[in-house]
Amino acid sequence: MTAGRSILLAAGGTGGHIFPAIAVAEELIARGHTVALATDARGTGLGSSLAGVDVHRISASGVSGGLMAKVSAAVSIGVGVLQARRLFRKLRPGCVIGFGGYPSVPTMIAATSRGLPTIIHEQNAVLGRANRLVSKRVTVIATSFKETSGIAVTSDDNVVLTGNPVRAAFSAVRQQAYPPIGPNGEGVKILVMGGSQGATVLSEIVPRALKEMPETLRRRFAITQQCRAEDIENVRRIYAEAGVSADLATFFDDVPDRMTAAHIVITRAGASTVAELAEAGRPAILVPYPHATDDHQTANARAVEATGAGWLIPQDGFTPDALTMRLESFVNLQNILIDAAKCAHDFGGMSAAAGLADQAEKLMGVAGNGDHGPGADPVREIAA
Repeated sequence: MTAGRSILLAAGGTGGHIFPAIAVAEELIARGHTVALATDARGTGLGSSLAGVDVHRISASGVSGGLMAKVSAAVSIGVGVLQARRLFRKLRPGCVIGFGGYPSVPTMIAATSRGLPTIIHEQNAVLGRANRLVSKRVTVIATSFKETSGIAVTSDDNVVLTGNPVRAAFSAVRQQAYPPIGPNGEGVKILVMGGSQGATVLSEIVPRALKEMPETLRRRFAITQQCRAEDIENVRRIYAEAGVSADLATFFDDVPDRMTAAHIVITRAGASTVAELAEAGRPAILVPYPHATDDHQTANARAVEATGAGWLIPQDGFTPDALTMRLESFVNLQNILIDAAKCAHDFGGMSAAAGLADQAEKLMGVAGNGDHGPGADPVREIAA
């Protein structure tokens, strides 16, 4: 292919922004491009773990709060824009890709003001506030969901669906068959996760639901559950009282392997979690975090439910009785889970990192291989 170009990625410092950027960086490096990352203090630690990528700290701040806070944020962003422009003179990027979070804003403003080819990637089903600030100025808006709210009507022509990049380990799960369920609905394996810090509501409701079930129903389930450190002993006690064997931990470093064995996942609805479930082809009961910005987790969960790949239960409706009814349906009608797993599998497989790399190469006029990987969907233009 044509000689590689320099490409700058810009991302907020949380894992939800950095991890997709790292996945795209790996793809671009494999294609022969030089990649750098602009982020904040939080992101420098995560970003520096990727070999071959220079990480640069850029000044930025959120714009919420009172008048003085907004003035301070504007000054911080202004400093960040100047820093980004100096970085452009050094790196001479052929394309700049932003992954959201306020630390990406100065870099994207600097890039659009210079007329550089630009892409923003949105991980959620609602355009994030940082991406919203620059969405009317960028060349391409890449989305993770077919319908993403918050995109201006004037931007429809430059919106592409790429999906949300995930680790290769979840693509490996995708190649594994959905595990069989016993003929009488026994052996249903439940994986409970609540994000990197766990979720107290899951620790409160899931054990109680299992404990309050009739024993003949309860013994059909096997539980693997992530718990917050302050919740784990109480959860262990409830399962012990119920006679339920449960594998509990505050953190699992082998989530793809555990997802391979799971029949159903009970979890929050963050963008990375939803993308991993879709890539792995595993159905889920999704309990969105109710205080997420712009309620984006509910929008993510609705998008999953609309495909038939899972079930949305709002936190205020997530009760032991509601969960028991849902789990009982899986035992009595195992095809419900099997069909949902198929829908989840169909929902994933877009080879998002390759799709974003294709878009960058297209904007730069670089001839790529256009290979999205086996079974992947091509990048499609959509109306938001």
